[in-house]
Amino acid sequence: MMFRSLGQKNIVSGTGKSEWIYNFEKLSEKEGSDPATDRPEIHMRLMQSGPSLDEVQRFRAPARINIIGEHTDYNDGLVLPTTTALFTSIAARPRPDRIVRVDSRNMQDARSFDLDDIEPDDNPGWVDYAKGVAAELEAEGIQLQGADLEIESEIPLGGGLSSSASFELAVATALLRVADKSLPGPLLAKICRRAEIRYAGVNCGIMDQYTIACCKRGHAMLLDCRSLDVEQVAIPPSAGMLIIDSGVKHRLPDSSYNRRLDECAEAVNILSQDAPQFAALRDLSMEMLEMQKDSLGNLLYRRCRHVVSENQRVRDAYAALNSGDLVNLGKLISVSHASLRDDFEVSCDEVDQLVAIADECTGVLGSRIVGAGFGGCVLSLVEADRIDDAARQIRQRYKEVTGDDPWTHIVQAAKPATCSDIAPGDKVSGYAS
Repeated sequence: MMFRSLGQKNIVSGTGKSEWIYNFEKLSEKEGSDPATDRPEIHMRLMQSGPSLDEVQRFRAPARINIIGEHTDYNDGLVLPTTTALFTSIAARPRPDRIVRVDSRNMQDARSFDLDDIEPDDNPGWVDYAKGVAAELEAEGIQLQGADLEIESEIPLGGGLSSSASFELAVATALLRVADKSLPGPLLAKICRRAEIRYAGVNCGIMDQYTIACCKRGHAMLLDCRSLDVEQVAIPPSAGMLIIDSGVKHRLPDSSYNRRLDECAEAVNILSQDAPQFAALRDLSMEMLEMQKDSLGNLLYRRCRHVVSENQRVRDAYAALNSGDLVNLGKLISVSHASLRDDFEVSCDEVDQLVAIADECTGVLGSRIVGAGFGGCVLSLVEADRIDDAARQIRQRYKEVTGDDPWTHIVQAAKPATCSDIAPGDKVSGYAS
């Protein structure tokens, strides 16, 4: 399968293991493009029953890229994410009833549910993410109405780029606008996180939803996952970021993700026996960790060491990005990967191989696994004027070793997906942002 890009340079052709990403040929969109002209087939299918064009509204939510700060969010820690111009796109049309029909072009599947009859499923599937968002919006006091939603995503599934959170935010934005309602981005992020936990069975932190709802275009965001305090920092033009897909797909509910969360909770229970005020690994210092090494045991000690050291790396990375010190930022990213590989044990052979290949290429300052781990994508920090050469070298060398030509994407920090700046009753001429 070949991935083509029209009018932009953020997606580079690739074949091989990444073929699972899409089951149809995908055309990337420019930031700010209008799907009414770019993708008329979506609107034609929604309009076959005869509604007028102004009843169809369009929305999108970007992917999330975490520069540094992995497995710290659910430990009340610090993260430094941004967004990128890969989108979940929705064409939405209101219905006169309380039925929501969701048609996924990626899944080649359509499902319907009644807003008055939503319950968690013991075996959740893709539509449960939408059902959960609808249920949690109504639990927040928002009276929704039925809608037909046609959804298409550019974001690699299982690639560590928050395809699920992007899906949730896009659905939430669409359902709110169809109901002529609006919520601020931070609240919408909390609602979508609850939906993923309760209806998809993933005990996720807040980072993904908060980034997609709140991070400014062209910026990264230092997020304190306990207080939800945010400091936005502009990404300098000299900082190029390249995403490379290892071709190894992860599925969070079926992976070791929840086991890592349980291990962190077990460590907190042990540490809090002597310090009742100790609520999360965020409260742990390196000095205290060394004192408790024997009581924790080797495995939990290493899990804690990653979280404590990663929080400090996030602080240092924010300072480096703010000052334009890309060399130091690259070193921090590389050390983060080593910690994720050795202490938190969420990498795999293919990803480690890809990181090693990337770090040997032109202009690359540091690389690491991104997302929950157990496969997915790698982030490389690259000198911006050398990023095209780096991408070519990485694809060539990874193919020589594995036989697979990896999908790559140049990060373009995009607008967030939120209804907070759209007043009820306003016309939507393009995507909500």
